[in-house]
Amino acid sequence: MTRTAFCLKLQKEAAGLASVPYPGELGKKIYENISQEAWQQWLRHQTLLINEHRLSLVDPSARKLLATEMEAFLFGGGSAKPQGYVPQ
Repeated sequence: MTRTAFCLKLQKEAAGLASVPYPGELGKKIYENISQEAWQQWLRHQTLLINEHRLSLVDPSARKLLATEMEAFLFGGGSAKPQGYVPQ
């Protein structure tokens, strides 16, 4: 049976994540309060950020930026698309 969670991002009860998707306290918070649907939205947005900003995940500052953006996207007011981004 699929686990459900009240998703703070989507403001509805939905299918929850199968496992903790990120290390530490933030990962536990995401697991408990974010749905699979919202997590998939974040993964698409994260890919956009990595590509548009040409981030290297080896760089600690890039990982910190993504963690900050992830928290804003999932729990805050959202994460803006990169300046000058034009969808294809």
